[in-house]
Amino acid sequence: MKMHHLGLAVNSIPSALAFLQSVVNVESVSETVFDREQNANLCMVNVRDGTAIELIEGEFAAKMIKKGQFFYHSCWETDDMEKELRALTEKGGMIISPPKPAALFGDRKVAFIMTEIGLLELLEE
Repeated sequence: MKMHHLGLAVNSIPSALAFLQSVVNVESVSETVFDREQNANLCMVNVRDGTAIELIEGEFAAKMIKKGQFFYHSCWETDDMEKELRALTEKGGMIISPPKPAALFGDRKVAFIMTEIGLLELLEE
């Protein structure tokens, strides 16, 4: 697996984007899309240093923010989703959301699994 992006819970994508653009060298910004599977608005921000940040706005993100939690997940790209899910569950991980299409990534499949280091999103390569 290789690191793809970090997911951050935000109250407002436009506001969070304006803040990011004021403090880092933003290279590109995707369109904001609504993902029915996650019931959230999503936007991908690419920083000039190669960092990718997904901004997540929605009901679940708002609940996290109320608890003072802004870090949502780390996303890892894999060429074998089933193999990685098996390996992570064998290490004590619990699947939160099985593989399903993700609007932000052109309907490539994503799965979420809670692990010892927090929530991981696996993204089909």
